[in-house]
Amino acid sequence: MQEKEIVKGTSLWKDAWKRLLKNKLAVFGMIVIAFMIVAVSIGPAIIKWTTGYTYDYIPSDSDLIRSFPPSLKHPMGTDDAGRDILARVLQGGRVSLMVGIISTLVSLVIGVSYGAIAGYLGGAIDNVMMRIVDIIYSIPYILIVIVLLSVFGGPNTPNFIKATANIFGGGQGLSQIFMLFFALGLVSWLTMARVVRGQILSLKNQDFVMAARATGVSTFGIIFKHLVPNALGPVIVYATLTIPSVMLSEAFLSFLGLGVQAPYASWGSMVADGIKNISIYPWQLIFPGVTMALTLFSLNFLGDGLRDALDPQTRKF
Repeated sequence: MQEKEIVKGTSLWKDAWKRLLKNKLAVFGMIVIAFMIVAVSIGPAIIKWTTGYTYDYIPSDSDLIRSFPPSLKHPMGTDDAGRDILARVLQGGRVSLMVGIISTLVSLVIGVSYGAIAGYLGGAIDNVMMRIVDIIYSIPYILIVIVLLSVFGGPNTPNFIKATANIFGGGQGLSQIFMLFFALGLVSWLTMARVVRGQILSLKNQDFVMAARATGVSTFGIIFKHLVPNALGPVIVYATLTIPSVMLSEAFLSFLGLGVQAPYASWGSMVADGIKNISIYPWQLIFPGVTMALTLFSLNFLGDGLRDALDPQTRKF
């Protein structure tokens, strides 16, 4: 008698990983993002060790070369103050990626909690909570961020943000960056709340939730131990797509002068500085602009790939 071949099962995440690796654009995005993270993490230290250049280093008068074109000594040239653009692009990448990641984490904490509670409790509580979201949605979110930065920025920065900046050894400039994290995170959670609420509404009447109720699990235990983990797929996808959106918002705010302040730099603030001299010194705009665009494209490619990989309806094998 011929023995039947045993087929090993596979998990949702392994299956999604296999589908993700078949998406060439998503793999390209992962490679670029991994390279960017490594470059901005260790690149500034390597440049400082080999050349002595830092993002705020202004050479002495004898070595000062303002707006010098790309060369072996300065691969991306120098800016109006004689600072090495490569060092500033890498340091600016730290700020831009941190803005995207930390603001997205803030929006995840608020949006997932808010949407999950509204979806599970339902009824009048759900209606009130989601109408609040609709009211906030009616106001252009970038205006809310501008108001928050204008009112609470500078000397009016909240004490807990100043204390956080002091932990990292920063002054007012770093406090402004942390205020930017906080402001962008506070307005990025609205869509996340709606996404999570929709997932919870489709899950809350499933058998595993009824079993948890029958065994005496508390309401918050059901929400955060049973429902939220089962809604992580769409949450991960939307978080991946939120990071480039937040980075683009930071670039726009820095372009208006409301974002990262000197001597710190971000890709957005560097683009704002470079556009002033685009006709004379185009490299001051091209290098930070291309770096930011490549990173945003890669994050979007990765987000689209994750969406396709985690959506069972897109399975082709």
